[in-house]
Amino acid sequence: MKITRILIGIFIVASTIISCNNNNNKADGYGNFEATETTISAESNGKLILFSVEEGKILKKGENVGYIDTIQLALKKEQLIVSKSVIFSKSKGVLSQISVLKSQLKTAEISKIRIENLLKENAGTQKQLDDIDGKIDVIHQQIRSVEIQNAPVVNELKSIDVQLKQVEDLLQKSIILNPVNGTVLVKYTEPNEITSFGKPLYKIANLSIMQLRVYVSETQLSSIKIGQKVTVKIDTNETMKNYTGTISWIASEAEFTPKIIQTKEERVNLVYAVKIDVKNDESLKIGMPAELWINL
Repeated sequence: MKITRILIGIFIVASTIISCNNNNNKADGYGNFEATETTISAESNGKLILFSVEEGKILKKGENVGYIDTIQLALKKEQLIVSKSVIFSKSKGVLSQISVLKSQLKTAEISKIRIENLLKENAGTQKQLDDIDGKIDVIHQQIRSVEIQNAPVVNELKSIDVQLKQVEDLLQKSIILNPVNGTVLVKYTEPNEITSFGKPLYKIANLSIMQLRVYVSETQLSSIKIGQKVTVKIDTNETMKNYTGTISWIASEAEFTPKIIQTKEERVNLVYAVKIDVKNDESLKIGMPAELWINL
């Protein structure tokens, strides 16, 4: 009887071990690596004078990788500067008239104060005061008239300033600055080609941190959370290579298993997409398959 109990105990332990091994031999999720790809496009029209982008080249954010011909923009800028100078000279003449009138106005106002003081002492006349008031009114009208004449000139100067800012912006956009750190994936154009606004120049992605997109079932959601460390495995020549990953995103809504899953039965299941950030040692590539193993 005692031997029988011992045998039963050994059987239960063995069964548990076998069951655990079966579960551990199956990954918790399968998916492919991806990266955030950015397509850099031209922001100006013209001939691509310099373009130092090559596929596989690592670029830094803000790095100058080329420029588009700016001769026409430079000529337009010179033309606007000359036009502004001519218009400003006209405005300067008008402004000098206003300056003279304001000087006369100041003198007339001083004379008015003097006449008002004389009236208080009965040394002046009301006619003198009326005359100086009339003179002040005339000067005010003359100033308003000159200001009205100068208004179109001022507006024209403002218009030229706006055009100059537009040209400066286009000149700045003719310089191609790489906007993000990353590796060039695809090069779409070559130096000396004619490009236009919105035409793709190259595609870049930051491959230092890759994202593994996998799909897990609803029952697995309780085992994962954002920020959790997990194990990611890829195939090598002889065995599986392990990486440590961090869960960065979990879908809030379920979806049908993507069609990339082979069996029809699995494609009708509802699953949740999960993204895992994995530090790249230059072995991980976009589209490479991998396995998710949840560390319990």
